[in-house]
Amino acid sequence: MSLRVVPVTYAEACSFITDWHRHHRPPQGHKFSMGVACGEVLVGVAVVGRPVARMLDDGQTLEVTRVAVADGARNACSLLYAAAWRAAKALGYRRLITYTQGGESGASLRAAGWRVVAARPPSPGWSRPSRPRTDRGADGIARQRWHAPEA
Repeated sequence: MSLRVVPVTYAEACSFITDWHRHHRPPQGHKFSMGVACGEVLVGVAVVGRPVARMLDDGQTLEVTRVAVADGARNACSLLYAAAWRAAKALGYRRLITYTQGGESGASLRAAGWRVVAARPPSPGWSRPSRPRTDRGADGIARQRWHAPEA
């Protein structure tokens, strides 16, 4: 059976992420979400929102903040990244970014035409003495920033 892009609500995307994402909880908010289905079964979701890094939040840029795919759903990640970029462009955005952790290959992003534009060193995390935060499992991990193909 072939894969197809389907609409999903933010709540549906968050529920899927809770069940399937390897190392993150659902993000706080979004601009839009989308899913990919095999037949009538949802096998993956992508959540797109404002960039987490405030210096990149220029009103022209969005960030794919989560992609989660069920085991065995081949090519679903690439399909979601490509569809997210088409949707962002259709809404008038000029750039779409996302991040991978240091040990991830980025094969799905490369298959969708994305490219690495920056290597980010490990972050100490979001917690500060003035506003303590709980480590959610991604602190201290190097990342790569990716950009969608040029419009």
